[in-house]
Amino acid sequence: MAIRTAIIGLGIMGRRMLEHMLLHDGFAPAYLWDPDAESCRLAAEIAPDSEIMASADAAIEAADLVYLACPPVPRKAFALAAAAAGKAVFLEKPLGVDVDESTDLVRQLTDAGIPVAVNFTQAAGAALTQISTAADAGDLGDLVGVDIVVTYANWPRKWQRSADWLRFRVEGGMTREVISHFLFFSERVLGPLSLVWAQPSYPADGTLCETHMLARLETADGRPVTVMASVGGAQPDRQELTIKGTGASRRVTEFYRDAMSDGGEFSAVAAEPGDPRAVSLKAQLDDLLLLVDGQPNRLATLQEALRVQKLVEAMLAGC
Repeated sequence: MAIRTAIIGLGIMGRRMLEHMLLHDGFAPAYLWDPDAESCRLAAEIAPDSEIMASADAAIEAADLVYLACPPVPRKAFALAAAAAGKAVFLEKPLGVDVDESTDLVRQLTDAGIPVAVNFTQAAGAALTQISTAADAGDLGDLVGVDIVVTYANWPRKWQRSADWLRFRVEGGMTREVISHFLFFSERVLGPLSLVWAQPSYPADGTLCETHMLARLETADGRPVTVMASVGGAQPDRQELTIKGTGASRRVTEFYRDAMSDGGEFSAVAAEPGDPRAVSLKAQLDDLLLLVDGQPNRLATLQEALRVQKLVEAMLAGC
């Protein structure tokens, strides 16, 4: 039987998940809520058989699984309401923007004993799974570090602009929204990281989010993860993570495209599916079914998400 699901937050991420849950036999995204009437209208066009609920509490009460796609600050209250009702919870990242609040959230959700995971979208994807397998097998030689390069002409990107909060320093920015994914990926392959230094740059308007980020992180044995990110200039988006090995390196671009180099040009590891995002999201949803059923899965844990949040907030503070 499909899992009755509530989606709280019907912006771009909530509607994207709604579309893909409708395509998946395991989910029935029947209960929807957002404080914005236009977001509700757009979601109703996608899923006319789903119900726009009068409140978040009503959506949570009706469902067995709650997916939280709202902005970070209200996420804690909704997650705890779902946990108190005994519902499984799938949260967008980040857990929040205040590390102490998120630490408390992780403690309370853990104590509640409900199925819960965080939506780092690469967690169950082919790239991370295959690179982790290759690294564990020694196919890349000794792993010597990771390079993360992110560049945008504008932030937020055109498709994100309806989520106005993404441009503000308090909750938004590319470090929280994008670089966090690659930090999660790096920790899955190399192990836990610590921040050595970070140099963010902010616009003159102090309410706006970072425009540049330079940082060095390291594993416990000193292997570096370097970050170079910037906004500005006429250019295509660039989102690139390179896992560097002495025998071979793997490069993931645009979250899903996996390529390998043994010293020459990078070449694709496998033929790309027609819609790599759809394939990746289906893999996340497949593993979400495992989570709800109490089975082993590849989704990001609360502890992994909290570690990434601590790194991100320290980077944004320039520590």
